[in-house]
Amino acid sequence: MAIDINKIKNRLSSLSNTNNKSNLIWKPNPGKQTVRIVSYKYVPENPFIELKFHYNVNGKTYLSPDTFGRPDPIVEFSNKLKTTGDKEDWKMGRSIEPKLRTFVPVIVRGEEGQGVRFWGFGKQVYQELLSIIADPDYGDITDLASGRDVTVEFKTAEEAGKNYPETSIRVKPNTTPAVDPGDKNMMEMLKSQTNIMDLFPEPSYDDLKDVMDSWLNPDGESDTVSYNSDSDDSDDSEDEVVEETDVEVEETPVAKKTVKSSKKPKSDDVAAAFDELFNS
Repeated sequence: MAIDINKIKNRLSSLSNTNNKSNLIWKPNPGKQTVRIVSYKYVPENPFIELKFHYNVNGKTYLSPDTFGRPDPIVEFSNKLKTTGDKEDWKMGRSIEPKLRTFVPVIVRGEEGQGVRFWGFGKQVYQELLSIIADPDYGDITDLASGRDVTVEFKTAEEAGKNYPETSIRVKPNTTPAVDPGDKNMMEMLKSQTNIMDLFPEPSYDDLKDVMDSWLNPDGESDTVSYNSDSDDSDDSEDEVVEETDVEVEETPVAKKTVKSSKKPKSDDVAAAFDELFNS
């Protein structure tokens, strides 16, 4: 049997992306850190990237095609369970729905040399950031020339006295440039952002169905799982708490690097420099 070169290439790419994740996904350590949310190169008008994930399916995490409005066999099975009329089925259907996690590109203060990374968070932090940006007293905190840094405080479950970790944020009162526009290296880092979809490849429908079948039938009791892809989702207003966990990211030590600051540039010069960065 001949080797499938395309599968070999896809596997190599997948392994490479796994290594990149540990460098490009930022997770706050316990305590306080400061970050600057910046414009996302691939969607400049919106830095918030909403992705849906299936967590702990056979011990792994999978990006849900439902993120993009595409068919997802696990979502279809979830919908089927929620329409049986059985309360336990409904609860199970809810439990296997994909969970929303939002990412933003950030520069971590004190670690600017690491370039632009992605910070992922849950619903509560997302809502708070949106409400701050919607407040005219703050405005666009992601503006490269006159935005604001954000202090992120992370507490472990033990520190928070809860069953899950806790993240809180506070926006700095003063406006500052994201980086010194005279620093060519940092300006280039802003411009050469990674596409987050390279870090989280979307599985095919068939691959995800195979994963689901194996997950629901670990002993191979049946070959397939029956579900109706035409079933409608039922409405519900019940929220659930999802632990603030990162998505398949291995922890690696990050060396702290500080960018040397020069004489503070004039605000007009800063704005012009950032405008040139994304419009050149």
